[in-house]
Amino acid sequence: MSAADPPPGAGWTDSVRRIVPLAWPVVVGQISLLAFSIMDTVLVGRAGTADLAALAVGGAAFISIFVGFMGVLMALAPVIGQLYGAGRHAEIGHQVHQGLWLALALSALGSTLLLFPAPFLAMAGATPDVEGKVRGYMAALALSLPASLLFMVFRALNTAVSRPKAVMVLQMAALGVKLPLTVALVFGAPALGLPALGVLGCGIATAVAMWCQLLAALWLVRRDPFYRPFGIVGRGLDRPDRAALAALVKLGLPMGGSILVEVTGFSFMAIFISRLGATPVAGHQVAVNLVSVMFMVPLGLAQATSTLVAQSVGALRPHDARRLGWHGLALGTGLAALLAGGVLLLREPLLGLYTRDPLVVAAALPLMAWLVPFHIADAAQTLAAYVLRAYKTATVPMVIYVAALWGVGLGGGWVLAFNVPGNVPAALQGAPGFWVAATAGLVLAGSALTAFMAWVFGRQRQACI
Repeated sequence: MSAADPPPGAGWTDSVRRIVPLAWPVVVGQISLLAFSIMDTVLVGRAGTADLAALAVGGAAFISIFVGFMGVLMALAPVIGQLYGAGRHAEIGHQVHQGLWLALALSALGSTLLLFPAPFLAMAGATPDVEGKVRGYMAALALSLPASLLFMVFRALNTAVSRPKAVMVLQMAALGVKLPLTVALVFGAPALGLPALGVLGCGIATAVAMWCQLLAALWLVRRDPFYRPFGIVGRGLDRPDRAALAALVKLGLPMGGSILVEVTGFSFMAIFISRLGATPVAGHQVAVNLVSVMFMVPLGLAQATSTLVAQSVGALRPHDARRLGWHGLALGTGLAALLAGGVLLLREPLLGLYTRDPLVVAAALPLMAWLVPFHIADAAQTLAAYVLRAYKTATVPMVIYVAALWGVGLGGGWVLAFNVPGNVPAALQGAPGFWVAATAGLVLAGSALTAFMAWVFGRQRQACI
């Protein structure tokens, strides 16, 4: 049997048995993170319009910075995953230490940008009362950013060594810290001598929760014997290694760029749709929130599949890596089709949970028609991209993202939504135009990334012959 042949007995059952236990903790953990923003929006919205506007501006700035830098640090996952699969455990600690240096450097840059938010305020055109609140909120987020990025090193480590439950537990614990603290600081707690701080209180609560989460992660690494073979603690912090840092940055920059393109591709949709009025953007926001919750399932499967593929690559089991990659892609798109179909069938009662405004429901309903192809294509491109990252391949995917999500998605959406050529059918104008173009962009991205994944697999197969 050649190295390219599948191992005896390996099939769907084996792949599912290995992928699902790693995927569900990621889904739960990501939903905990999503709950952060949902909680902030609900609570700060009750504090006042200016506070809610400040939350939107400051939150958008923070996400833009954090997501890009997070992607750079996630380059650690395939690097450590391959080392773990190869049994080179003693080298993992050195990579973790280099990740910590990279996180500190990115934190210094990101926190500086948050402390001086003039460019973001200019783009938002914030009024003076909102501007003051934005500055306070972003200063609090500047304090939270180092903890968030340093925790990403812990998350990448545990993702790579098939230990997602450790991350999930700490993310859920952080949510437990943030909820009561946010309530107390946003609305005030006279019994505790805490004034009502509005959106600033929300930022402070986030900072406290993130630092508590990081300290808990550090305690776990120091106390849990599972981490001892990696040599992470007990010997000081390794000096910066230029070669190791350069390798992380070389892989991490296109990974971070891809994630940034993906996030901004959808966040800019809301900005552009807001030009159409409050009702269209409200309907869009409801549909996007549904899609965001659904996306946690393929995201969890993608991270689990990527972990197993990277470990198989490191263990010199190319047949296993290819099998897991294809099965993960099929499993993710299949579940996405089932989930999207169920949401489409239940669209009216689900929309009723978000709003009782018939105008907003009427604005959201046409968008739901695109939910099934949108979500399936989104799942496919996510799975394929994560599998490619396991092979330390990220530059070509970033180029595909730029062309598909920015070019076709945003560019095409603008043309349709605002009837640029003058002959766009009425049904494709407005918010539906952006959803049609975004779906087309995702289909293009998913198809191109899957084809490129097949090409990478083909090269690996030829190398084994």
